[in-house]
Amino acid sequence: MKNRQGTYTVTLCAMFAALTAVFSWISVPIGPVPINLALLAVLLAGSILGPRAAPAAIGAYILLGAAGVPVFAGFAGGAGVLLGPTGGYVIGYLPAAFIAGLSKRGQPSAPRRVFFLIGGVAACYLLGSIWFAVLRKAALWDTLCLCVFPFLPGDAVKIALAAALAPRIDDVIRKM
Repeated sequence: MKNRQGTYTVTLCAMFAALTAVFSWISVPIGPVPINLALLAVLLAGSILGPRAAPAAIGAYILLGAAGVPVFAGFAGGAGVLLGPTGGYVIGYLPAAFIAGLSKRGQPSAPRRVFFLIGGVAACYLLGSIWFAVLRKAALWDTLCLCVFPFLPGDAVKIALAAALAPRIDDVIRKM
């Protein structure tokens, strides 16, 4: 039974790594940091897989991209993406998945889930914005105006979608 559970978890991790890649490709280039749906997949992975498996899934996605597989926004791949202006946000998916995954622990509730999803997005913003500011030698305010403020409404929708969809997807997965 334990081996079956391990295979099941690895399969779910692979599915969420693939979902993150597909959601990354759905993007709108609006400047140095594109709008894409990858963060929605990261939040769903965390909410469904939990704090241990979700970072593994997202780590697999990042490793695939670093190896050159075109899984990042704009069908990009390679270490250059991670070293570029969006690299901090991509790396920020790891703590975002972990923090979102913390919503699986304890007593599940919608407010608890939303709290941890917001925390995950904040962690992604923090790492990504620091990396962007250092790389571009940009002031904090300029970085926030370019890389955070324009994304807040869309990311609020992603949080709401993840909070609403995760329990339903989790129920379907458990019945499999």
